[in-house]
Amino acid sequence: MNRTKEKEKTPISKKIKENEELLTDRLGIGVTFDVGVRKLSLLKKEVHIYYLNGHCETLFIVEIMRELMDMDHGHRATSNVKEIIQNHLTHPQVEVTKYMNESIDKLLSGLITIFVEGEDEAFIVDVRSYPGRQPEEPDTEKVVRGSRDGFVENIIMNTSLIRRRIRDERLRNEMMQVGVRSKTDICVSYIQDVADPGLVKLIKEELNSIEIDGVPMTDKTIEEFIFKQGFNPFPLVRYTERPDVASQHLMEGHVLIIVDTSPSIMIAPTTFFHHVQHAEEYRQTPVIGAFLRWIRFAGMLASVILLPIWLLYVIDPDLLPKEIDYIGPNKNANVPIYIQIMLAEFGIYLLRLASIHTPNSLAISMGLIAAVLIGQIAIDVGLFVPEVILYVAMSAIGSFVTPSFELSSVNILMRLVLLTLVIIFKVPGLVIGLTLFILYMASLKNINTPYLWPFLPFNGKALFQVLVRVAVPFSKIRPSIVHPQNRKKQPN
Repeated sequence: MNRTKEKEKTPISKKIKENEELLTDRLGIGVTFDVGVRKLSLLKKEVHIYYLNGHCETLFIVEIMRELMDMDHGHRATSNVKEIIQNHLTHPQVEVTKYMNESIDKLLSGLITIFVEGEDEAFIVDVRSYPGRQPEEPDTEKVVRGSRDGFVENIIMNTSLIRRRIRDERLRNEMMQVGVRSKTDICVSYIQDVADPGLVKLIKEELNSIEIDGVPMTDKTIEEFIFKQGFNPFPLVRYTERPDVASQHLMEGHVLIIVDTSPSIMIAPTTFFHHVQHAEEYRQTPVIGAFLRWIRFAGMLASVILLPIWLLYVIDPDLLPKEIDYIGPNKNANVPIYIQIMLAEFGIYLLRLASIHTPNSLAISMGLIAAVLIGQIAIDVGLFVPEVILYVAMSAIGSFVTPSFELSSVNILMRLVLLTLVIIFKVPGLVIGLTLFILYMASLKNINTPYLWPFLPFNGKALFQVLVRVAVPFSKIRPSIVHPQNRKKQPN
């Protein structure tokens, strides 16, 4: 840390050779191929332009050099070389720095730095052009109606996608860096007169307190530092790759954390119920949106308790009402039902992981093989009874219906725990297990935000808007959980 502080205080020397030696030593110029320098003689002064291959727009650099060379032919030698060069830098974003560490950080971020002989300052010109893909619809948040653009790995483009939807002069995008070595760009976005200043301050303080070499895993690493995830399996932050979803949360008073090289935006603070909503509900009429929401809720609930309840009825058939006494295996199984369920669950999750690593061209083939091997053949050889395949498949569908991938994984874990408690303690196991899960979630707090709000603590109006998709004209109040400065959704 002391060596880092000494580097931060290193001033730019008026002797350009000293600057060249320092940069060559620290950046490995001549050893690493992607850091280069172009040396010019302008107005009888030596000028060095340092750049990073692959992160700079070459045409911009060529245009700047052409302008500087034309300037050299049109001016005589003068003592105001710095001012003349600055006036001929044909680019809207030009900064001046007196410190070597800042010039190096900017250089490694894709900007060019220009050193002039006899000057203790350097020009920094933003000519970045990061490699990356174009905005496209996220695979995990598709909608039938609505925009097809999505966040990408470029932080500049991501903030632009949000700015396109919120043209408010009070929208703030504050940039900072995290990681001693990676120096990863992180943007904290919020609307100045809506977001809680205490929340913004807390998030920035947490980011500034992070001490780590680098964050190559980007947003997930930042999440673990800020939200103190620990061994808690429940997601404490909502991710989105849709600019419209991110913009809507901004206008409600939330704060966005945008990490460079990640297409996922973190929304803070969030509760459990933020993870059960989907953009498609707001792209349909309120009635259809509410219907879709209830179907999704039913699927999520089934993914957690359907299998444990069915197993409970299999273990103790006397619990079944006469109207549905047909539920349960119709024949004796060679393998205990509990073992069958665990094997099927393991197989389903293996398929889920395999689908992530399978190329699209082979995904269909893998699905057909899985359907034949795990389904029909397993039944024919007596490994599974048909009912096990049916209920495991229904629970798996419920997991896929869950909008949040993180929450769907937690639901699977909860289901396995409840299955184990049912096989050991039967009815008390199911009741105690569900109670403990609810109590645990009620004890969680996400940046001083109760995790089960508006259920616990209870807020009737807010809970109604969670359960029923309310038409936008009737939703005039921002959620109180984010402590917005302006409660009403109206222009100021």
